[in-house]
Amino acid sequence: MERLNRATRELLSDPKQELYLSSATVWEIAVKASIGKLQFPEPIRTLIPRETIRQGLRPLPVTYTHALGVYDLPLHHRDPFDRLLVAQARAEDMVLIAADHDLEKYTVEIMWAGA
Repeated sequence: MERLNRATRELLSDPKQELYLSSATVWEIAVKASIGKLQFPEPIRTLIPRETIRQGLRPLPVTYTHALGVYDLPLHHRDPFDRLLVAQARAEDMVLIAADHDLEKYTVEIMWAGA
């Protein structure tokens, strides 16, 4: 949380907000943790489900519509996880919380989360 800006921290702690955690994000965390790029104080298999519930996040599964939405995206960004998140946000008409300026090139509403 300390790497997020104040506006994002406030949004995430607002119980009135409907917040989703994409399966694509969980997949990326799992990949990076398994190759040692991310470290956690406990196994993500228990940490992520517990924190998802504690923070009141709703799971957002990846559907075939989301996956196919990647096809229509221009190649502004080559990261497959980020491209899938953009496709999900577009398909579900959601705001994407991100800290990657390259995503601003897409036609999707982004809330800047960088500190």
